[in-house]
Amino acid sequence: MSKPSSFSLRGRKALVAIKDERDATIVRRQFERLGIDIVTWDGGADIDCRPDVTLIDDEFLPLASPAQRAALGRSPVIALLGTETPSRLKLVLDLDPASFLVKPLRSAGIYAALVLAFERSERTNELKQQVLKLEQRLRSRRVVLAAVLQVMHTHALAEPAAFALIRRAAMEQRKTIEELSAEITANGSLPRAAG
Repeated sequence: MSKPSSFSLRGRKALVAIKDERDATIVRRQFERLGIDIVTWDGGADIDCRPDVTLIDDEFLPLASPAQRAALGRSPVIALLGTETPSRLKLVLDLDPASFLVKPLRSAGIYAALVLAFERSERTNELKQQVLKLEQRLRSRRVVLAAVLQVMHTHALAEPAAFALIRRAAMEQRKTIEELSAEITANGSLPRAAG
């Protein structure tokens, strides 16, 4: 399944929390033009929907409950800034916004803020996946190193030759080097290929 383009907004759902009625009207009108469904939120109740994006007025900050913060963390957030004081910006940064808009709102800039929010969210998710893979590989390096040391000791080989032996055995057994290394460290020797 292909991911939706950050430029295609039709059919997406937005959670919108805006205090000023003039700003809320501009957002409603612009979102309708873009084909975005709106769920309004007054800041008091729990968030019981799963929006694709959230547009939140900084006047709703700080959020009242951890459940609200967790709910907003599931989708990209666009902060609507009214003031640029350090204390207000700190509250906004706690949300880790993907984009922002400045009050008083104009219809110009809303589409760009939405596209930037979706694109930044997508890139951040890709980076998180890469970090997870790298952390997993880093953890498995200890097992591979232990297996290389074991093969060096049992076969009286230098480190490059021991690693090459493990890699060749892993290819022959159709396993990853990490899987075979775990078997070597568990069994104390290089497993023989089946068949």
